[in-house]
Amino acid sequence: MNNEQLVSKVWNYAHVLRDQGISYGDYIEQITYLLFLKMDQERVELLGEDSAVPPEWSWTQLAGKAGDDLELQYRHTLEALAKASGLIGTIFRKSQNKLSDPAKLTRVVSLIHKEGPWIGIGVDVKGEIYEGLLEKNASEVKSGAGQYFTPRPVIEAIVDCVAPKIGETVCDPACGTGGFLLSAYDHMKSQSQDRDQIKKLKVATFTGIDIVDEVVRLAAMNLYLHGVGNDSSPVHQGDALAGDPGKRFNVVLTNPPFGKKSSFTVVGEDGQVTTERENYEREDFKFTTSNKQFNFLQHIMTIMEVNGRAGVVLPDNILFEAGRAGEGIRKRLLEGFNFHTLLRLPTGIWYSPGVKANVLFFDKKAASREVQTKELWVYDYRTNVHKTLKTKRIVGSDLEDFVRCYRNRVETERFHRFTYEELATRDKLNLDITWLKDDTLEDIDSLPEPDVIAAEIVENLEAALEQFRSVAEELLT
Repeated sequence: MNNEQLVSKVWNYAHVLRDQGISYGDYIEQITYLLFLKMDQERVELLGEDSAVPPEWSWTQLAGKAGDDLELQYRHTLEALAKASGLIGTIFRKSQNKLSDPAKLTRVVSLIHKEGPWIGIGVDVKGEIYEGLLEKNASEVKSGAGQYFTPRPVIEAIVDCVAPKIGETVCDPACGTGGFLLSAYDHMKSQSQDRDQIKKLKVATFTGIDIVDEVVRLAAMNLYLHGVGNDSSPVHQGDALAGDPGKRFNVVLTNPPFGKKSSFTVVGEDGQVTTERENYEREDFKFTTSNKQFNFLQHIMTIMEVNGRAGVVLPDNILFEAGRAGEGIRKRLLEGFNFHTLLRLPTGIWYSPGVKANVLFFDKKAASREVQTKELWVYDYRTNVHKTLKTKRIVGSDLEDFVRCYRNRVETERFHRFTYEELATRDKLNLDITWLKDDTLEDIDSLPEPDVIAAEIVENLEAALEQFRSVAEELLT
């Protein structure tokens, strides 16, 4: 069976299980557990390596059983490995059998067992199978997984611009399924043939944090399938905003989760469930705010090494939200960092609806009384650009012009330069800058397709509602 047929087979069985009531998310989880066990066995048998899994919980114990015996062995395997440390503990953390029907479980185990050896497949193909399932899961509105999935063309353009170099450290403090870390690895792996450098690249270069257990598992496995990570996982579960980790990084690449407020759920003694707003009180945060994106931006400012570089996806409100925190953080970004490039992304490229986002590129400079941002270059890839997930998806070639402009720094129709002096005079330091004329306002033939118009109306209404909520909250405080 060739690689294309194998990809198709794994996909097709995902559809079969979906029709039988097993969600893509649950299928991906179980594929993650079983693939790890199968590949661990192959490393022992084919490569002569030591097993990372105790023999009583190995793949051999599963493959030799069927029906109820298999289900019992699998359930006990998950319970045991959930208590492990290192990479195994990360992947199997809080693991449960979602294929409790012995017939379904037997078929998945048989599928994985017969189509091996998996370590003989190129990492690109294994990654293609796994990332394809992750994206399919993200496309399911009900799963909510879309908030963790950044379009690959956006990730690749950001990585091409920030250009991490082998020997540098890379962090994503909201790593989702690991897309930024993997793209950075792909960018860096051909930069050296030195064996020690390559080993360090795989085991000591990348750090990912995510607050959601299930997502950390997917990220760890995604990296593992691509050859990143070893006995320890480069991805960890935790709240990145909870405190200063102390560690600093040369490169930060991230798309913090959408949604404005940080909050936590409290269950009272009477069983009443309430959601409380949570402000992060940190000495390294210059401003206290409940705005999650502003807190992530401040966190990124902290964890960057001096002369470190960042490419960060953030929503529009970061550019214009008024108030002491909004204006203060933008001022700090301009004056204490070199905020040199802003990419305005089109609507319609995200699985979560109603999102207008940008990419902020900035460098950390040594403390100085001088303003660090001399000029900000803005690339508008939103005005007169209409994208949808179904009929007009964003592709790599869409952002090629931006990458060229990023490198060459010559003004074009979509790429304009603004000096610090110009920015500093804007009301409330509003960086929501536009200059292109919207053709649809004057030319009816330039109107996008009806589904695009409908999606944009929804996005605009949701953005307006968010602004009204902000005003209401300000009036109540």
